Amino acid sequence: MTKTYRELLAERRELEERIALARNAERSQALATVRELMVEFLITPEELMVRRGAKKKTGPQPPRYRDPVSGATWNGKGRAPRWIAGRDRDAFEI
Repeated sequence: MTKTYRELLAERRELEERIALARNAERSQALATVRELMVEFLITPEELMVRRGAKKKTGPQPPRYRDPVSGATWNGKGRAPRWIAGRDRDAFEI
């Protein structure tokens, strides 16, 4: 007893409708529970909002190294400049 394609599509539509009704009923109950708890514990909507931590604004870093010839500086972040690349950095520390 194999069902036809159209019968299966009809069953799917019916099932999707039943799922939507069940979801709406359970959602309504969940909202009512949340509202009750908010009143009971004096929770404000602002307290429920997701807070993201403030982004760190580090700004420019102070230089850690100085080229004695040109006076150029580098803070040690990112790609090393030519004047210090491959050399002992201790000699260039400020």
